[in-house]
Amino acid sequence: MLRTNSKAPEFILKNHDGDFVRLSDFLGKPLIIYFYPQDDTPGCTTEACNFRDDYNAFINLGVDILGISPDSVDSHKEFRDKYHLPFTLLSDPDHQIAIAYGVWGMKEKEGRVYEGIYRTTFILDRKGEITKIFEGVDPASHSQEVLNEVKKIV
Repeated sequence: MLRTNSKAPEFILKNHDGDFVRLSDFLGKPLIIYFYPQDDTPGCTTEACNFRDDYNAFINLGVDILGISPDSVDSHKEFRDKYHLPFTLLSDPDHQIAIAYGVWGMKEKEGRVYEGIYRTTFILDRKGEITKIFEGVDPASHSQEVLNEVKKIV
């Protein structure tokens, strides 16, 4: 797992439209990167819709949001369109970025053990350094938690 005050690993991933997005594209302004397990599942939908509902507050503070999961570009497009999500969703199908950020590993649910994403959010400053890491977040209240933290750093 990465630590605060460290540089966030660079990445190049395809977004919901199939266009390449680099982390370095966002240098110069604070950024939220949230990793989530799967499009259009109950917890992930709650988390995404809460970020959607608070999106204008983030933008007014000069902060952008990126959501990353292993889902395909097509899945992201459908998820984004279905819930009118205004922020960028990035596809990490081979989990390489999730691994680089330390958010991919073994999980257990209802007695089943499998590999997956640990629901984790990173706040980056204008230089691309990690200022806060949220692990094991509650999808229902997480957006407000992140917004309150962002207000402290902008």
